[in-house]
Amino acid sequence: MDEVTRGKGKPNPAFSHLVENEKDKRKPSPREQQWEEKTLKPSLARSPERAAEFTTISDHPIRRLYTPADLADWDDERDLGFPGEPPYTRGIHATMYRGRLWTMRQFAGFGAAEDTNRRFRYLLAQGQTGLSVAFDLPTLMGYDSDHALSEGEVGKCGVAISSLADMEVLFDQIPLADVTTSMTINSPAAVIWAMYLAVAEKQGADWKKISGTLQNDILKEYVAQKEYIYPPEPSMRLVIDTFEFCTRHTPKYNVISISGYHIREAGSTAIQELAFTLRDGIEYVEWGIRRGLDVDEFVPRLSFFFNAHSDFFEEIAKYRAARRIWYKTMRERFGAKTERACTLRFHTQTAGCSLTAQQPYNNVVRTAIQALAAVLGGTQSLHTNSLDEAWALPTEFAATLALRTQQIIAHESSVTNTVDPLGGSYFVETLTNEVERAAWDYIEKIDALGGMVAAIDCSYPQREIAEASYQYQMAVDRKEKIVVGVNEFTAEEKPIEILHIDETVALRQAERLRKLRAERSSDEVERRLAALRKAAEGTENLMPYIYEAVKAYATLGEICDAMRAVFGTYEEVAIT
Repeated sequence: MDEVTRGKGKPNPAFSHLVENEKDKRKPSPREQQWEEKTLKPSLARSPERAAEFTTISDHPIRRLYTPADLADWDDERDLGFPGEPPYTRGIHATMYRGRLWTMRQFAGFGAAEDTNRRFRYLLAQGQTGLSVAFDLPTLMGYDSDHALSEGEVGKCGVAISSLADMEVLFDQIPLADVTTSMTINSPAAVIWAMYLAVAEKQGADWKKISGTLQNDILKEYVAQKEYIYPPEPSMRLVIDTFEFCTRHTPKYNVISISGYHIREAGSTAIQELAFTLRDGIEYVEWGIRRGLDVDEFVPRLSFFFNAHSDFFEEIAKYRAARRIWYKTMRERFGAKTERACTLRFHTQTAGCSLTAQQPYNNVVRTAIQALAAVLGGTQSLHTNSLDEAWALPTEFAATLALRTQQIIAHESSVTNTVDPLGGSYFVETLTNEVERAAWDYIEKIDALGGMVAAIDCSYPQREIAEASYQYQMAVDRKEKIVVGVNEFTAEEKPIEILHIDETVALRQAERLRKLRAERSSDEVERRLAALRKAAEGTENLMPYIYEAVKAYATLGEICDAMRAVFGTYEEVAIT
């Protein structure tokens, strides 16, 4: 089979032209030709290779051997450089993990606020170095726990947060001045962030010193995760409102985590994840500039969030290419002058979509490989998934084992002892180049469509991801891609212990909300909500109005409803 085809002979749209171009450029040395004749051919005659073609998980063709011939146009100063210097291929810090390890930020959240607070304090005691909050579906969609649409979902996939009172319980005995907190929230991000800031204020923390990350990436919701409330335009307004507010009041807080993770979880290839994520980043920068924000002032507070899948070298190449693309984009497209505006900082989470319900202990191995790829790729923080997540939220045992996986990589593997240990590898550098060029192709296509919001409106990224997901599943069904324990090496299953969230959480939340509404000042809440609605009709920054509503103990649902009344809601156009 030709190396640029896949499956039943369908051309690979992301890589076919790329690989053909590389074949034209590649000129093997006389020594390589001699090796092919004298060593390779007899070896193949005796023992054929296992497959007609080899590809990455993303279907990128992988050649048998990589040599200097694959890097004929490569310049180590231009394309590789040194750690902490442009183009940042080797990492954004000169010493990387020799100076400081990545933040071990385990994603956690379930039940009511007091349940997750106990898990947070346990993980911190086990050596976790940062918090990462998972919210339940009603919270993600901007509904209170006692709303009719919340039934059956309260506390099930994350912690239930309906008001500032819940947020106060969530961070009880956790000093926000001393811990970095990441919050995975998007459409209602401004509201949840306002609650977090209010708790910090009550604790006496200095806003100018607190640090952490708000996901706040609404574009990927339309592309992949589908947890949106409002149409794109007002949603982007809210995001840029947080940018502006952050620049003035919380200069050390990362106000967005531009997320490729969920794009990959929806079925994209590594190239699509990289390209769509960085193009989302470009879109946010463009909207920030239109607001009048200074690139060198607000862009340093933008961070990224990538998936770590199981194709070890493809993932490492993806992270290295990401830094190089972002540096070029900020310098050449936006004229950024400062190092901080040009360096891509990112969090990584191992691939939830790779976890299997079958033989779940295999997931420990998958997670370890994925985490190692993230570390060798230069991540700034990392979450390792737990072995039981294909079944339920993690048990305490599974979460601890996932954290121990990071700690073993950090302290026992020695991979942190040198910076970018794979730098200069013929294979890794070639793959980095190919991944970068394929990502630029996608970025240029989206530019031609008028930007990411316009591309979303015509369902371009959604279609690309749907096709990639379909092609991968077909390859698994044909056993061209082996998933151990699923389509090969199957075995009789034994049950595992899982964490069960029952309906008592919803009852507790409903009672807490009843009590809150009875004790707060209803007149004050209505005044604050009316002010928010009026501001939403104009062009003012909405963060101050949201913050005042939060402090009056207006609920998440009430605040989101006030904006729903002005902005309306979004309905996705079906892909045909």
